[in-house]
Amino acid sequence: MTDLDMPAVPASEAAGEAAMADWAERLVAQARAEGVDLTGENGLLTDLVRRVLRTGLEVEMTEHLGYERHAVEGRGSGNSRNGSTPKRVTTEIGEVDLAVPRDRAGTFEPVTVPKHRRRLEGLSGNVISLYAKGLTTGEIQDHLADIYDVSVSRETISKITDEIVADMAVWQNRPLDAVYAVLLIDAIVVKVRDSQVANRPVYVAIGVDLQGERDVLGMWLGPSGGEGAKQWATMLTELRNRGLADALIVCCDGLRGLPESIRATWPDATVQTCVVHMVRNSLRYASRKHWGAITKAMRGIYTAPTVEAAETRFEAFAEDWEGTYPAMIRSWRQFWDEFIPFLEFPAELRRVVYTTNAIESLNARFRRAVRHRGHFPNEQAAMKVLYLVATTRRKNRTDLIGRTNGWKAILNTLTVHYGDRIADHIR
Repeated sequence: MTDLDMPAVPASEAAGEAAMADWAERLVAQARAEGVDLTGENGLLTDLVRRVLRTGLEVEMTEHLGYERHAVEGRGSGNSRNGSTPKRVTTEIGEVDLAVPRDRAGTFEPVTVPKHRRRLEGLSGNVISLYAKGLTTGEIQDHLADIYDVSVSRETISKITDEIVADMAVWQNRPLDAVYAVLLIDAIVVKVRDSQVANRPVYVAIGVDLQGERDVLGMWLGPSGGEGAKQWATMLTELRNRGLADALIVCCDGLRGLPESIRATWPDATVQTCVVHMVRNSLRYASRKHWGAITKAMRGIYTAPTVEAAETRFEAFAEDWEGTYPAMIRSWRQFWDEFIPFLEFPAELRRVVYTTNAIESLNARFRRAVRHRGHFPNEQAAMKVLYLVATTRRKNRTDLIGRTNGWKAILNTLTVHYGDRIADHIR
């Protein structure tokens, strides 16, 4: 069936539902007359979906470049079409093979079929969206029955969510940039049932590349028993094996064994302790009635204009509180060398490296998704939910993936401090 054979689609809503029904009937009748299946690899509907998606991608590319294919306006424009990349997506009627157009500048971000998306929305999309929000298979089954009057078995729901496992593996093993300006590293704990329910750490890494783009680089479910140097070394080695050869600044919260593992993986990296974690941990040692005075004094330390000024303010802070809360002051002294690196930078760069707020935001989403589950039945169930939380873009909400504000000023500062290490990687 060719484009000329296709019945015309009603041109306006005025044509009404009857005209659309007639169009559909004609399509089906023609398919039957020619022995064409409706679904499947060579099915009529599959071909229609392929054509619609292909047209949508081409329209997006034209809008992105600002000129039609082969148009003279494109000559010397600075960007042009650069072939296509094959991609297979899963739809409600089966798998569809596409050729996603590319541009030479590598700046094309399609909406019709977004990057890294291997499924198109439909029932599967609704199920996966609900699963990402933390609903169990039973709760999703009840929701679909109540809202859509659709009866879907828990086994089917489980199979739908299993569709993301292959995507998750591709995502977790995708190549990374050679150099990242900032890495933010942390861990949360989830409950997973194996032979018995146990607390399992999930290690998370967010990267800010040299273009200022934030991205979740990976997640790793560790063994029970807490965080340790061996687990951190395994995680960081995987990042290096995926192409991450150098990290300028690695921000963490002084987790046991992590600073040593960072220096073993990237010897030239600056290890920065998260200030928010320092403040929070300090308050654990202090009575609530003293929190106001303590936080005010700590703010004077981490907003100091220079390292020397911070040291002076810390000594005054220690003199005031060491007698009352010696463990709090000891904690500051223990991590002082990893606390002060950001004080060498101007305000624009300090805001990026002095806190793991991006990680904290991700962890908050993780906790909302797993809060009422109690525990996960197995490792894969846990990682599926966390993967969806980490990669799902939320409409009209701040996303973890995106550009860092004020990046040009930050890049200038990075170039002054790390020029030789990043000069060949800035584009």
